Amino acid sequence: MKPMASSCISSEAQEELSRHPCYSEEAHRFFARMHLPVAPACNIQCHYCNRKFDCVNESRPGVVSEVLTPEQAEHKVKGVAAQLMQLSVVGIAGPGDPLANAEKTFDTFRRVKQQVPDVALCLSTNGLTLYRHVEQIVALGIRHVTITINAIDPEVGRDIYPWIYDEGVRYEGKAAAELLICRQLQGLELLAQRGILVKVNSILIPGINDHHLPAVSERIKKLGAVLHNVTPLIIAPGSQYEQNGRKAPRPKELYQLQEVLGRDGMKVMRHCRQCRADAIGLLGQDRNQDFTLDKLEAEPVVNTEARESFQRDLDAKIRNRLKARKTGQSVLQKGVHPTRVAVATRGGDKVNQHFGHATEFLIYETDGVHVKLAGVRKIQAYCHGIADCNGDKEATLQEIISILQDCPILLCSGIGEIPRARLGAAGVLALVRKGGITEAILESVKYSSYFANLNISKG
Repeated sequence: MKPMASSCISSEAQEELSRHPCYSEEAHRFFARMHLPVAPACNIQCHYCNRKFDCVNESRPGVVSEVLTPEQAEHKVKGVAAQLMQLSVVGIAGPGDPLANAEKTFDTFRRVKQQVPDVALCLSTNGLTLYRHVEQIVALGIRHVTITINAIDPEVGRDIYPWIYDEGVRYEGKAAAELLICRQLQGLELLAQRGILVKVNSILIPGINDHHLPAVSERIKKLGAVLHNVTPLIIAPGSQYEQNGRKAPRPKELYQLQEVLGRDGMKVMRHCRQCRADAIGLLGQDRNQDFTLDKLEAEPVVNTEARESFQRDLDAKIRNRLKARKTGQSVLQKGVHPTRVAVATRGGDKVNQHFGHATEFLIYETDGVHVKLAGVRKIQAYCHGIADCNGDKEATLQEIISILQDCPILLCSGIGEIPRARLGAAGVLALVRKGGITEAILESVKYSSYFANLNISKG
C-alpha cells in the first residue's frame, strides 16, 4: 500500500479528521481534546526542552502539574467524558515520550477505549522507537499519530539534539541526529502505509532550521503526512537554548514560513496552541485545573447517548461552515491587500474574552468580504498584576503591542482605557465586540474604513 498523500485523503479519513481539533481548523472551534500525562521518561534530549520547569501560567509541550498512573488516567477520562460532552479526542503526549513509556502508554489507551469508546485515540512521539510499535498502534485503533520532526539533515539536527538513547546505547552529535531522523522518516512511512493519519510537528528555530523546514515539509508530504504543523520556538527556562541566548522567532517569521509551506499543496496547521501534556478542553481554553483527581466523582457515569446527541449537533455546525466555505466565504480576493485583525476569544468561534485575560490572539485576514484564519500568537496575559513570568504590567503591555503592531484592528469583549490608548498610539484600533468572529471582523473593518475615509476628507 502506498503512503496516503495529504491532498488525496479518503472520505472515511476526512470523517475522522472532522472531530479532531488539532487536525481540523473547524473542529477546534467546537470539539475538545484531553491529554493524559502518563509518560514521564524520554529517550532524547532537545536543546529547547526542560521538562523540570512548570509554571501554572505557561502552556507548552512537556509541562505537567502531575504525572498519572494508567489507573488514575482511566478514572480521569471517565470523569471528564461524563461532564465534557464535546470531548472527542484523548491523546498521550508526554511529558516525556509516550513510546519511551510504551507499556504505560498502551495500557492507558486500552483503558480509555474500554471506558469511553466513542473518543478517538491520538499519540504524539519523537519517533525514535516508532517503527517497533506500528502493529500495536494499528491493533489498538490509534488513528492519529503526531511525530515531531525538526530536521531531515543530520548537520541541522546535531544543533537541536545533543543526544539520544536507544537500547542501552547513547548516541551524540551528528550520529544521534542521523539515527533519530532515519527512525522518524521510517515510522512516518510505515504508519502512512497502514492508513494512519500522521501529523508532523516542527519547531521553528531561527538560525538553526528556519531555512531548512521547506525541505522537511516536502519530504514528509512524499512519505504520506496529512498535515504539517510548524510552531515557534519557546525558550524554556533552564534549557540549553536559554543559556545560549537563542531568541524565539517573531510572529511574522512564522506566518511567512507557513505561507511558503502551503504553496506546494501541503496542508499547514495554523491554529496550534502548543498545549501542555495535561491539557483538557478546547484548544486555547485549558481546563485541566477544573478536572483534578480530587474534583472528580468517585464513580462518574458516562452517558453515551447524550454524548452522541451533543456531538451530532456539533457535526451539523461544522458541515454548515464547510458548506459556506465552499461557496467562497473564506477565500480572499486576489490582488487585494488584506487587513489583519487580532481576536481575543475563549472558544466557540466568538469574540468573548477581555483583552486583559487573553493569553493568545487569533489572527485573521480579511478583504472586507471574506475572512481567513492566518495563525495564533501567544502572549503573557496583561491582567496578572506583577506578572510572574514576564516582568511588570508595563513590560507585558509593551510586548503585546510589539506582537500585534501589524494588526490595525483588535477585537475583544472588554479592555481598559490605558491599554486601549497605548494600542491606539501604536496604530492598533481596539474595539469591544461580542458575538460571531466572522461577523464582528467584517463589521469592524467597515467601521474602521469609515473613520479612515472621514479623516482623509477632513485633511
